[in-house]
Amino acid sequence: MSFAGHAPGSAEYRRLILGLFFAGVATFAQLYAPQAVLPQMARDLAIPPATAALSVSAATLGLAASVIGWSVVADRVGRVPVMAVGVIAATVLGLLAPFSGNIVVLLVVRGAEGVALGAVPAVALAYLAEEVGPRHAAAAAGSYIAGTTVGGLAGRIVSGLVAEGGGWRAGVWTATGLCAVAAVLFLWLAPRSQGFVPRIPGRERGAGVPARLRRLLRSPRQLALYAQGFLLMGAFVAVYNYLGFHLAAPPFALPAWFVTLLFLAYLAGTFSSPWAGVLASRIGRYPVLLGAIAVMACGALLLLASSTIAVLAGLLLFTAGFFGAHAVASGWTSVATEADSRAQASSLYYFAYYAGSSLFGWILGVVFGSAGWAWFAAIVIAMCALAALAAASALRDADPSRR
Repeated sequence: MSFAGHAPGSAEYRRLILGLFFAGVATFAQLYAPQAVLPQMARDLAIPPATAALSVSAATLGLAASVIGWSVVADRVGRVPVMAVGVIAATVLGLLAPFSGNIVVLLVVRGAEGVALGAVPAVALAYLAEEVGPRHAAAAAGSYIAGTTVGGLAGRIVSGLVAEGGGWRAGVWTATGLCAVAAVLFLWLAPRSQGFVPRIPGRERGAGVPARLRRLLRSPRQLALYAQGFLLMGAFVAVYNYLGFHLAAPPFALPAWFVTLLFLAYLAGTFSSPWAGVLASRIGRYPVLLGAIAVMACGALLLLASSTIAVLAGLLLFTAGFFGAHAVASGWTSVATEADSRAQASSLYYFAYYAGSSLFGWILGVVFGSAGWAWFAAIVIAMCALAALAAASALRDADPSRR
């Protein structure tokens, strides 16, 4: 008898969602902890902002490079064991990273940390789809994305506030300690897979990983979903990388502690991601995705204002829109393909997602440094428009929840 999935409200369903919530915290707190201390890191290591931001891009690039490999391993040995190995290895590397004496060593360690961190996003959504079933996948994915927002927020806030008195290294160490606690909670809570069927090499008969990847990469629907991750995540990380530099300069001249607290805007994503998932289950993924992108673009437009209040409002809208769009698009990739391709579909999405983060997280810093904030924001808005066009071209009639 096939496994129908844990029903919402059951004890196993709650353990699943809560366990993945803590996996998101353990992953994303350490992935983005350096983002809050980039100005201090730039001063301490005597490097420009775009070079300091490479400490974030190195980890996201390592993650992008590893997600497909992790998905292949997870098809063989299971979802939970792979996530456990990845998050434990990443936490060890995260504790070692601040010992780096120069930017080159730091980037190497952060790259390896990113490779280890890739285990969680590579398989988390496939794990969800297998354990709760397609009917509840959108809402469950929204809850998982909420955990990633809490992790991203906690890592940035903790590292930023500790760095005020103890330096950027102490800030990163403290955030990684938080990740270690979250990793233990994930390992304790995550239920054993019941919907997972291992795929044994030599028994796939033409449906092996290369064939599944080729099938996904020929799908206009999947390519449009990957474009969402690539463009929207690239814009999002760039804004959070360089907004602190923008607000620390005139006419704002905000103190470092206040700039750190701007990361509380992440709470907008904590609320918008599960809400978007629930709304997508009711009215369809496509209209919710387009609406979230529109909210994100409106927020980016407000970032051009010279008023601190207007910029803060824009950041809240931008963040809420991004996480709403990400919750819908990331969950959609796994349910919009055959069951044997779910892990690869999710991995390709996250490859595009973190490739965009690595590329635009660095290159928009060059734009910011050479052309100023106005051109920076204009490119961010253009990226939102391109994501909406990609969605409109291939996703309008492709929502399986509306059939």
